[in-house]
Amino acid sequence: MTSLPGSARTRRRRPVDLSVAAVLAVVIACLFLTVGIPVGKLLGAALSPDGRSAILASLTIQTTPLRNTIVLGALVGTLGTAIGFLTAYAQVFLDFRGKRALHWITLLPTVSPPFATATALITLFGKRGIITFHLLGADHNIYGLQGLTIVLAMTFAPVAYLNIRGMFENMDPSHFEAAASLGASPLQTLFKVTIPMTIPALLASFLVLFVEGIADLANPLVLGGDYRVLASQIYFAVAGGGDVASAAGIALVLLVPAISVFAVQKYWAGKKTVITVTGKPTGTVKPVTARTVKYPVLLLVGVWVALVLACYTAILVGGFVKILAVDNSWTLDHYQFVYRLGADAVTKTLMMTLIATPIAALLALLIAWLVVRHLPRAGRILDFVGMLGIAVPGTVLGLGFALAYSGPTWFLGHRILPPLAGGLATGAGAVSIIMVYIARAIPTGQQACISALKQINPQVEEASTSLGASQITTLRLITLPLLRSGVVTAMTYGITKSMTMITAIIFITTPQTKVMTAQILDEVDAGHFGNAFAYCTVLIVLAIASLAINQLNRSMRTAQS
Repeated sequence: MTSLPGSARTRRRRPVDLSVAAVLAVVIACLFLTVGIPVGKLLGAALSPDGRSAILASLTIQTTPLRNTIVLGALVGTLGTAIGFLTAYAQVFLDFRGKRALHWITLLPTVSPPFATATALITLFGKRGIITFHLLGADHNIYGLQGLTIVLAMTFAPVAYLNIRGMFENMDPSHFEAAASLGASPLQTLFKVTIPMTIPALLASFLVLFVEGIADLANPLVLGGDYRVLASQIYFAVAGGGDVASAAGIALVLLVPAISVFAVQKYWAGKKTVITVTGKPTGTVKPVTARTVKYPVLLLVGVWVALVLACYTAILVGGFVKILAVDNSWTLDHYQFVYRLGADAVTKTLMMTLIATPIAALLALLIAWLVVRHLPRAGRILDFVGMLGIAVPGTVLGLGFALAYSGPTWFLGHRILPPLAGGLATGAGAVSIIMVYIARAIPTGQQACISALKQINPQVEEASTSLGASQITTLRLITLPLLRSGVVTAMTYGITKSMTMITAIIFITTPQTKVMTAQILDEVDAGHFGNAFAYCTVLIVLAIASLAINQLNRSMRTAQS
């Protein structure tokens, strides 16, 4: 038998770098605190006698909220995906003025609170709305399923737009040239070539929007009316009757379809692909000029743009008039209210966001590093657990935090943490809110860093370790600079989503730790739409500022390189 050279034996027997094990332990501990314990506590409460009764009632007797939730998710997924497809198609395949403006208008809902557009929609299309009553003279009720479908599709359509646009931009133009050479009209090419090739992106977008639609709480509270869904049932069980066990049971009913759809989406993304790039593309996609395609698409996109602009114009103007559509005299009272009574909420929201964002970005980077470089087999499990922060509906996660951290946390008979949620907790509840911000921000940064790491040749890092550098040193000096763009993107997303979040923190906000989105919801509930619009405008400006700083940073780095 031929023996291995001494150098080969040395390489095979090289001890595992303990720094990797230390990083893995830290990541597992953080995920255990931000996801594991809250979900575990929720499951424990859901499986109690009262929780089991609520589950049984939701599935057999009081089935209306479950049925309404599924219908709402399906409609939001369908309409939001259709909007995303049309806007992406217009951006990539049509030639018209204002493409950049369309891009930013499409992304506008991502930088506003989830219920800002719902409040604007009531002002525009309610029974005494500016458009329905004052312009059209109609007595229209926007509350219920139709209003929820429109506002949720508007809120989450940007996700579908970015997903589908990415697939469009990677398509090989030769597919369309071949269809044209075979005599296919532009309309036939759209339905027989373009749409079939985007089926993976369409299905992935539908599943994501379905989960977002069934998980949302703020919009059903504002615009739901008599249309009851599981998320609002959870809220009313806690806020109305204090029945936490029943709320946990209903939350489990909501959790199962959300996790199931998320798992299907992950499987589909990993297994189902359509080859749209075969070798080097033959050129750029020629704009579609056929009137049968161009003008209907632009008309539908124009309706969507008009609706978005109308809603955000109402938000902007509503903060500067006394009562929009009732008393349109100009005033600064609403902004003075925000300055006097809302400055504390603005400051604390910014502070908690700025604390949570870098921690979430660091954890996302470490998870991606472990998944791609050091855990070839267990990486999928760690990747899935890291994504639970967004896969678990915000209402469910928030209730889990309230159950888990309202009292001391015990592990193996030892008290490891004091109370973190509630007004009497450490930091008056701010710690638990920061933890929710972290849990919800990790998944996006994690996926961005995983994608970026897969594009980096491992030999770059192997060269560092072969020269004696530890894995942590290599990560800090070699990998991190190469992933800077992904980390900055993760931080930007974390800032915008944390500042506009309400569903996942509604159960753990306290009077001592005020959050802007909770203050906005209180003003909407009280009918003070002017104050709510002023709050929303301040929040949107802060979110846009963070995006502008990120864009400026990327532009400066591009210029330097």
